[in-house]
Amino acid sequence: MDNLTFGITMIIVGMGGTLLTLGMFSLAMVFLKKIFPFKKSEEDAK
Repeated sequence: MDNLTFGITMIIVGMGGTLLTLGMFSLAMVFLKKIFPFKKSEEDAK
């Protein structure tokens, strides 16, 4: 494997890993919002 092929492979794997991690964080935040919904207090509404 020459340097160019290795570099392109690392770019693709790195971008894929980053997007996968961001997707997992996004799913975790959706589940946390469902478990702990935001409740407005009466003081904030004034």
